[in-house]
Amino acid sequence: MDDLRVDPGPGAPRGLRVPAAELVEQFSHASGPGGQGVNTSDSRVQLSLDLATTSALDEVQRARVLEHLALRTAGTVLTVTASEQRSQLRNRRAARERLAALLREAVAPEVPRRATRPTAGSRRRRLAAKRRRADLKQTRRPPRGE
Repeated sequence: MDDLRVDPGPGAPRGLRVPAAELVEQFSHASGPGGQGVNTSDSRVQLSLDLATTSALDEVQRARVLEHLALRTAGTVLTVTASEQRSQLRNRRAARERLAALLREAVAPEVPRRATRPTAGSRRRRLAAKRRRADLKQTRRPPRGE
């Protein structure tokens, strides 16, 4: 297995290179179609990387990645699974591409949102939609008995 290369982008101007020794691949049976071979071939791939110990990230990138991917990690280990293809080789490529995309997105610094005001047209549309909804609900009320 080769090193994992992450394309250059914001937060990593020269890109990243994750050594192959730091990546852990596990194989298992994939669910779904596959004919007779599905029961004998381990085509599902789980690719894991420990974000806390990898040498591919500097401290700023590591902090960003751990914060951005906190919900996707088990401790500090990020795991990506691929089982769409019948071929183990294609699933390995897919898992590596997914991991690279996640890392590239996670090292990018967060761009602060610029506060804006709603436009006059959007305010008008919102109020018109509220009026339509109120009119619809008005028709559902029982008639008044006077």
